[in-house]
Amino acid sequence: MACLFCGACCAAFRVDFHRTDLASGESGCVPEELAVPLTATLVRMRGTDEAPPRCVALEGAVGRSVRCSIYARRPGPCRDFAPYAPLGIGDDACDRARRRYGLPPLAAG
Repeated sequence: MACLFCGACCAAFRVDFHRTDLASGESGCVPEELAVPLTATLVRMRGTDEAPPRCVALEGAVGRSVRCSIYARRPGPCRDFAPYAPLGIGDDACDRARRRYGLPPLAAG
């Protein structure tokens, strides 16, 4: 399960999502303190708008050993990103993130 130990995507992209994904939202569970408001309906994971981006929930060293401190409570975009990566199958976005850290792409699907 390479995607659970790489972390490149968590340190490569902005993560914007609807505020209903927040713990205070209709069906969400992302802790409020880990997001910053963007608009009346959108929020962003803290750290993902930095240069370079790195999600505040990411713990560890990218490409070596990482974990998401809110994995079970992560927002929709994180749940939807590279859906086959847990099977060792990457996609273009996954490959771009991994390249930023000098990591080889996951196997082609």
